[in-house]
Amino acid sequence: MNQRHDEPLQVEADTAQGVMADNETNMKILQKEEAKKQSIEPEQDLFSVLKQTNMTTEEQREREKNATPLVHQKGVRMKEMPQSLRPRERLMQYGTEALPTYELLAILLGSGQRGENAVQLAMRILNQFDGLFGLKHATYEELTTLPGIGPSKALTILAAIALGERMAQEKGIKNGTITSCEDAGAYFLPRLKDLEQEHVMVLFLNMKNEIVRQKTIFIGSLNTSVAHPREIFKEAIRSAAAHIIVAHNHPSGNPTPSKADLAFTERLVKVGELVGIDIVDHLIIGEDDFVSLREKGWMTN
Repeated sequence: MNQRHDEPLQVEADTAQGVMADNETNMKILQKEEAKKQSIEPEQDLFSVLKQTNMTTEEQREREKNATPLVHQKGVRMKEMPQSLRPRERLMQYGTEALPTYELLAILLGSGQRGENAVQLAMRILNQFDGLFGLKHATYEELTTLPGIGPSKALTILAAIALGERMAQEKGIKNGTITSCEDAGAYFLPRLKDLEQEHVMVLFLNMKNEIVRQKTIFIGSLNTSVAHPREIFKEAIRSAAAHIIVAHNHPSGNPTPSKADLAFTERLVKVGELVGIDIVDHLIIGEDDFVSLREKGWMTN
């Protein structure tokens, strides 16, 4: 009788020990899984995580390549890139302000070297000299020691830097001062009187009435659609002019203004008032004389 009661007790003891062993095994498995998770820290980048996986080396390279912008991938040539990523095409479409410094430099360089396109080379140059300020003081010898920079590229960079410095120092060429309609007539008469077609010439003046620039805007009659104030004011804004003087010749030699001359002058004055650029005068040049519309009272501003 006692033996029969002992057998179930032994089975229960064996079962309990088995459960405990299973629990211990499961705990070890969970601890190992937790250790694996903790070995990958949140701060680790994508490439570090990839290296801890069971991916092959080739698969890792493909993932890394896809995670890198195309323009920065080693071995990718400019002609293999979409046009939307090429610096020249971006400059044409969006203008200089849309391009970062390294893309502007890449355009100057024109090409890279084996395994490194022009954009990557430009970025390396800027990094080498700590940006534009350092590059500004780079010598020919320093540039040509860099891989991928030969004499031609070094001279191109130096020439661009020098040109930029001269532009920054340029204050505009002064060609005299206009203080009266007589001064304006003396300027335009020898330049326009003998022309066989009508020419519209403009003087762009600064605040001191010094001549900053002179340009022929139209060739043809003021009756044609070519003669439009917007072309004059586009050049005035480009020249940073405060005042402008307009003149055109009459090939007939008679400087008497026509109705078209007066209508064109009125349009000029109105646009000038809108954009804040003063129309000092409009001169009609004849064979040996001229007429100032300002002096004759035909300008209303």
